[in-house]
Amino acid sequence: MTEGNDSKDLDVIHGLDLKSYMGRWYEIAKIPMRFQPANGTNTRATYALQEDGKTVSVLNETFVGASRKSIGGKAFKTDVSNDEAKFKVQFWVPPFLPVYRAEGNYWVLQIGDKYEYAVVGEPDRRCLWILCRETEMEEKLYNSILDTMKAKGFPVETVTKTCHLEGVGLETNKGEEDGLWWIKGLFDFSRGLFTR
Repeated sequence: MTEGNDSKDLDVIHGLDLKSYMGRWYEIAKIPMRFQPANGTNTRATYALQEDGKTVSVLNETFVGASRKSIGGKAFKTDVSNDEAKFKVQFWVPPFLPVYRAEGNYWVLQIGDKYEYAVVGEPDRRCLWILCRETEMEEKLYNSILDTMKAKGFPVETVTKTCHLEGVGLETNKGEEDGLWWIKGLFDFSRGLFTR
């Protein structure tokens, strides 16, 4: 945790419109975590609201060469009595033989007026994701987000941009599924979450 900061002074979005938040998000940048491949490209998350109107299905994907690496899970509010955008995300890992339920915080810290971008983190400030509806973000907006997150106590000097290669991750060319990489981050996974 960053010195002088704790979850009590980490503001989140209030009144998040879940329906508007659904759909595909592209990872623009992140604080690197062990459970995400360091050489992953075209990382993205797809969210869909379930019939109960509260639970969100989650599909996280990244690509290493021709190999598509993905995991599915669900997200839900930690306290339905308030309008804070504080969620828990749960995944069963490894995805090809689920034996362990990993859970992480998913707090929406910033959102665009038209839900065109979002910033997600967690209260201990070890995880941070900058998401966008497009694979690119204007540099002015990106730098503004970093300044805001730095003021909130996040170590933005560790943030790295995500590469989005042309032709990778197309729906008709997802590549070979490779789930073994999740074992590598299994014991670190419960401390955070993957994009999302």
